[in-house]
Amino acid sequence: MAAMAAASVGGALGFLAPRRRIAVGAAPRRVAVRASYEAGVGVMATKVGMMTYFDPANGKPVPVTVVGFRDGGNVVTQVKTAATDGYDAVQVGYHGVREDKLTRPELGHLGKAGAPPLRHLQEFRLQAVDAFGPGQALEFAELFKEGDLVDVSAKTIGKGFQGGIKRHNFKRGLMTHGSKSHRALGSIGAGTTPGRVYKGKKMPGRMGGTKTKIRKLKIVRIDNDLKVVMIKGAIPGKQGNLLRITPAKIVGKNIPKS
Repeated sequence: MAAMAAASVGGALGFLAPRRRIAVGAAPRRVAVRASYEAGVGVMATKVGMMTYFDPANGKPVPVTVVGFRDGGNVVTQVKTAATDGYDAVQVGYHGVREDKLTRPELGHLGKAGAPPLRHLQEFRLQAVDAFGPGQALEFAELFKEGDLVDVSAKTIGKGFQGGIKRHNFKRGLMTHGSKSHRALGSIGAGTTPGRVYKGKKMPGRMGGTKTKIRKLKIVRIDNDLKVVMIKGAIPGKQGNLLRITPAKIVGKNIPKS
């Protein structure tokens, strides 16, 4: 009787459950991966440090970040097309190393392109890749010129676990008059309603160590003799940090609006 009652109740409430329609012989749905296009192929570089550059035209000081390039340079290791990979992109390798620093699959991938052993590989998704080929060397002076605007992305300096004052610029409490809250976070929400802490609440936690992009930085000087580039302003990361430099995106000018 219990089984019959359960069956009758299940049949009566069966209309509440969502019904899945499965088409016989239907092909599985393909999930389209959408990624933003780059305004042009970019390069990888290494942060050297910051200095003051005096403009020879007017003598004014300009704070710049010096960017250098390691041995091996930037080499095209793979060209992806819509016919073979579903999208157009150029894979670039950087920072030459010894062969024993890489695995055999990595050496095979680089050897297929005729590239030397390289430590870092990154992709630049473009609208057209006809002008690139495997093994092609990319020179910064040929891709950019002084006065161009670039986007620089890198990993910021990790600060470890920090409180709200350092991490989110909170203000401290009173230091006198019996105050028991100096650098504490304070209230994080009501008790009864909503009875929880909202997502995204600014609280103590790990600070730094994340990828950040600084947009529209100006190239002040390109020194081909020293093989360094001076970019106006600050760039994320510490000395020796890996940088990704691409032409600055300007919607409607060098990249489509859609």
